[in-house]
Amino acid sequence: MRPAELYPDDLVFEHEATAATGVPGPTIRQWARRGKIRRYEGNGRYSGNGHEYKTMYALPEIEARAAQYKRCPQRRPKAA
Repeated sequence: MRPAELYPDDLVFEHEATAATGVPGPTIRQWARRGKIRRYEGNGRYSGNGHEYKTMYALPEIEARAAQYKRCPQRRPKAA
């Protein structure tokens, strides 16, 4: 998806994308780090979630990736 195809309403903060898609925030950040989705500079305001999130993500890109996303169960720590 090209940035010119996005509307201003498509850019959301991480916690908003998590609420909309169910994908955890660390997974969204990992996708952005690996270049699978783009991250955008915020609009200069705080996210309003009590944190200073300034990074925004395109919700249509996350929704496209979330369709193939499967939660991977983590192993339980072994007793010593």
